[in-house]
Amino acid sequence: MKYLIVIEETVTGFSAYSPDLSGCVSTGRTLEETERNMREAIEFHIQGLRAEGYEIPKPASRSSYVEVAA
Repeated sequence: MKYLIVIEETVTGFSAYSPDLSGCVSTGRTLEETERNMREAIEFHIQGLRAEGYEIPKPASRSSYVEVAA
């Protein structure tokens, strides 16, 4: 499955979360590290959901940019 992740810059690097997987977050010093860590976090999160007998959320979030005058 392909989940949307949102990556935000922080004072010490980056943080990320997936809107489709409540509570699934990760951090990293670089964008690449953050994305890699988030992939691992999603895999771990899904394993935990399966182990507890919960339904695995289907990816549903979308992203888009809108242009505005600034």
